[in-house]
Amino acid sequence: MTYVVTENCIRCKHMDCVEVCPVDCFYEGENFLVIHPDECIDCGVCEPECPADAIRADTAPGLEKWIELNAKYARLWPNITEKKQEPADAKAWDGKPDKLTLLSPNPGSG
Repeated sequence: MTYVVTENCIRCKHMDCVEVCPVDCFYEGENFLVIHPDECIDCGVCEPECPADAIRADTAPGLEKWIELNAKYARLWPNITEKKQEPADAKAWDGKPDKLTLLSPNPGSG
């Protein structure tokens, strides 16, 4: 089992999860974070830290596409080991539906 970042992280990207991860398994895209499934040790400390409630255990139903996206982008995006400033409009995006179309496949730049 591993944890996965889901849709509500898109455009929110709070990064509290990065700060508590003991194995640095988060990777950063322009407007989304992912967890590398081969690096996650299933400790679960990231899940309650996410203000957007965007992290789930991969055993939860309906997460197939998110498991795939986390694995794909963790291989492409740079590793992030320190919390950065969240987007200024993060709270406005929290809970908005259908954000997958807004996912930017570009790597994070800061």
